[in-house]
Amino acid sequence: MEVSSESKSWRDELASLVEDTGIRFNGESIGDALTVTDSSEAAEEAEAESLKEQIKGFAKAWGEMVVELGRGCRDVVQQTVLTEDSYIVKKTRGSLTEVSERLRFLNEYLPEDRDPVHVWPVILFVFVVALAVLNVNNNQDSPLSIVKKVSIHPPSADRILLPDGRYIAYHEIGVPANQSRFSLIIPHSFLSSRLAGIPGIRMSLLEEFGVRLISFDLPGFGESDPHPNRNLNSSALDMSHLADFLGVKGKFWVLGYSSGALHAWAALKYIPDKVAGAVMFAPLINPYDASMTKEEMSRTWVNWTRRKKMLYYLARRFPKFLGYFYRQTFLSGKHGRIDKWLSLSLGKKDKDLLEKLTFEEIWHRDVEESIRQGNIKPFVEEAILQVSNWGFSLTDLQIQNKCLKKSIFPWLQFIYGPPECELTGFLGPIHIWQGMDDMVVPPSMTDYVARILPNAILHRLPEEGHFSYFFLCDECHSKIFSTLFGPPQGPLETVDNTLTENNDLEESAQAVSSATE
Repeated sequence: MEVSSESKSWRDELASLVEDTGIRFNGESIGDALTVTDSSEAAEEAEAESLKEQIKGFAKAWGEMVVELGRGCRDVVQQTVLTEDSYIVKKTRGSLTEVSERLRFLNEYLPEDRDPVHVWPVILFVFVVALAVLNVNNNQDSPLSIVKKVSIHPPSADRILLPDGRYIAYHEIGVPANQSRFSLIIPHSFLSSRLAGIPGIRMSLLEEFGVRLISFDLPGFGESDPHPNRNLNSSALDMSHLADFLGVKGKFWVLGYSSGALHAWAALKYIPDKVAGAVMFAPLINPYDASMTKEEMSRTWVNWTRRKKMLYYLARRFPKFLGYFYRQTFLSGKHGRIDKWLSLSLGKKDKDLLEKLTFEEIWHRDVEESIRQGNIKPFVEEAILQVSNWGFSLTDLQIQNKCLKKSIFPWLQFIYGPPECELTGFLGPIHIWQGMDDMVVPPSMTDYVARILPNAILHRLPEEGHFSYFFLCDECHSKIFSTLFGPPQGPLETVDNTLTENNDLEESAQAVSSATE
């Protein structure tokens, strides 16, 4: 039986893909089953090998296409962009020619058989790669690569229930309420908590001056409940309720450090009858305040980092984008340096202070407490408060003599007698301490406050920064208390009511027995 040419060609092709085993196919019989199986396996191996060769060939062809594409792009650029009539060539020809003339002497160090046009790009590429490798190695070998993770501690704060149903957490140190000569309430700054207070202050100093120091968590920070519609007025009311609950006798002093000064200013505005005086350290004001002069505004912005300027702009225009930056820094679950987390520029004394282990421990613990709720909203709210309308102006705190007119027409004023006048504004003392080397809250802001509030007492601190006078400085704290409260007088003396009652009972019993006799 004859085999068709098509069948023969198929068998010949199959036979050519496998080794010569001596087996021949004809149209009448297939042969032994074992022989057919061996031939099929050989065909599969040959097919697999051909697939690998196809992939290799495809990859080689793809590489050649990429090379040709690159050459084509180069030719297009040379024929369009780099021609004599090209706009780019006309604009850059003079500058490039001048630079090439100045750097031509470097070609003397190249091999004579090498074209500088080809050699210098290779040298530049190798140089960039080397720098990248060195940078990676330095980052891996640096001790700063060890990252400390944030620890969330168990709740430990004392809390009070406010009239609106919220709880507010507070921290109290110093002399007891019945022995305190002075009560000092402290609203904390951004990325801080009630634990900050006056960092590093000695208990013996508080007892020496008879000071009761009370700090509290702002809404949403630490262990305080968030406020649905927080503003500076609500901050002042929270301080008022806190003082009433804790039994503060008479008026209290308020202390504002950095951005915590916003809430201290609010207390002077909304609850002036409860505030004896204000203590400000590098007080922050709205950097966009329209009442600032051009010189004050330029001096304020000049030393800030670009990132800090951008964060202020976002807080003012696009506050929703702040969440991204906060999650990358202090809400990332890792600790970092305060200047990196808050994008701060620092002077020499501040940089030296940041290197101290005690400062790092206080900073880390304070941050852990501040972010314990993991909620980004209070931080965005605080950033917005810093750059938005406060609801009042510092000019409202000026001491002014306002007179009430009794008549519509001035010429009838003599009929009603002299007008009734009264002093308005905040009448208590305002002390401001400002480091002259502070680049976080620059001295220009304090100059603005001194211009608006001429009755404020300004203490300029040469060579001091933003943290150096307020943190971990026993001598500084002692000078501050002496300035505010005068010479130390110790805590108030209290009378033991139990002994008094017992003496009264004994005296009355003696009187009864003598009357009976």
